[in-house]
Amino acid sequence: MMTPRIPYEKVAPGVMQAMYGLDKYLRSCGLEPGLLELVKLRASQINGCAYCVDMHSKDLRAAGESEERIYALPVWRESPYFSERERAALAWAEAVTRVCEDHVPDDVYAWARGQFDEKELVDLTAAVVAINGWNRFAISFRKPAGTYQPAHQPVTV
Repeated sequence: MMTPRIPYEKVAPGVMQAMYGLDKYLRSCGLEPGLLELVKLRASQINGCAYCVDMHSKDLRAAGESEERIYALPVWRESPYFSERERAALAWAEAVTRVCEDHVPDDVYAWARGQFDEKELVDLTAAVVAINGWNRFAISFRKPAGTYQPAHQPVTV
């Protein structure tokens, strides 16, 4: 187990307030809460953020998401459990998370635009930006996994 480094929530409350502001916007942007939660979990898996993987898998379970879909998320391309809209969102989330590799390819953009209107795609991108930011805080400062407990039904799937 890694030793936590800096209690960033306490040291820089203004930064955290700004991050929470983006999260608040995303909760009311109109995108499906379950879709957003799947995107958060997938980006966290790619980034290797143990704290966020723990958090978002617990939030999905608390909202009634099936174990099959949670377990199949890393292999969503080969899995029958996801809708076309969810697949496009996951492809977009992966491409934006890995932007340094392929700079979000045109085919991924076309797929996402086929499922999301302009505002939805901007909002989805903001959700990917937000979770990548949270992942970087938690990983950099070694936030310990396993401590998070959902306070309520945070999303609906």
